[in-house]
Amino acid sequence: MSTRRKFIQRSLLGSAGMLSLGNVLAEGTPNIDEAAGNTGATQSTTPPIVVSTWKMGLAANQAAWEILGNGGYALDAVEVGVRVPEGDPKGNSVGYGGLPDRDGRVTLDACIMDERYNCGSVMCIEQIMHPISVARLVMEKTPHIVLVGEGAQRFALANGFKKENLLTPESEKAWKEWLKTAQYKPIINIENQGYGYLYNKETDPMPGGVDNHDTIGMLAIDSQARMSGACTTSGLAFKMQGRVGDSPIIGAGLYVDPEVGAATATGVGEEVIRMVGAHLIVELMRQGHQPEQACKLAIERLIKRNPVHAKDIQVGFLALNKAGQAGAYALQPGFTYAVKSGQEEKLYTAKSIY
Repeated sequence: MSTRRKFIQRSLLGSAGMLSLGNVLAEGTPNIDEAAGNTGATQSTTPPIVVSTWKMGLAANQAAWEILGNGGYALDAVEVGVRVPEGDPKGNSVGYGGLPDRDGRVTLDACIMDERYNCGSVMCIEQIMHPISVARLVMEKTPHIVLVGEGAQRFALANGFKKENLLTPESEKAWKEWLKTAQYKPIINIENQGYGYLYNKETDPMPGGVDNHDTIGMLAIDSQARMSGACTTSGLAFKMQGRVGDSPIIGAGLYVDPEVGAATATGVGEEVIRMVGAHLIVELMRQGHQPEQACKLAIERLIKRNPVHAKDIQVGFLALNKAGQAGAYALQPGFTYAVKSGQEEKLYTAKSIY
């Protein structure tokens, strides 16, 4: 089993020197555009920036910055960045160590999109450590956008990936505990019911707690104003076999439009799919709304569709416009997002409706 430190080092592709995490928790929205033009980039007035969902985004951003800070490509940065939580066995919501479905199988979903509307996705792929890298190969080496299940796995193996057991002892134990009282029926957001072996209700009440999530979404702009995004997850814990949420769906969990900006989502994927959340936010930004406001409007639309259900779940949106301004909004308190640029490295708490 790889340690987290060793994996992060490998993910940085041998780059020397890791910047120390600020681990600063702040309220509100970062004023990133004030620093535009101060990084020395010659081809863009927008300085490089990377943003991602949740506290795990701090380490992911750091890996991405090793590329962005050296004038590299945003697409490379988002791929390398999200590979960090994908390979972290201590995380139970993304990749290695992710909580399994109801049959005890760890199935992964991921998608990636560049500044030219190229995109790739894999769904329900098993035994492959880095689905985001497979998604990129789908984008670059096939005429398709989506590969699923066994077909996605065969494609990965044909391109040099190896089968690996992604079910850690900790996640297997959690699954076996769940089986003791589980009823095999589709209960939405079942991992947020506060099982004692996973969560402490006193310190991390559900929904809306700091660990209430199942996705990392990352958005980045490089020194040449190229924008890319990535999204990866192991999905809802104890989901029905074959379930896919919003994370690998272009337009729902992730969307990038170089003329406007990009958005990503986290939380209950079924609700995000119903409103094509990421694409909606990009279109709201096209209409002139700033990222935070666009995310808030999308959350309000979600509530309007089903106000009673909305009170019992968590959905969070994160957006980045082409000027390098970031913003987020959520249904419940507790959603955080990480920002890394040449001027700051912070974890922000998103505003919420409830």
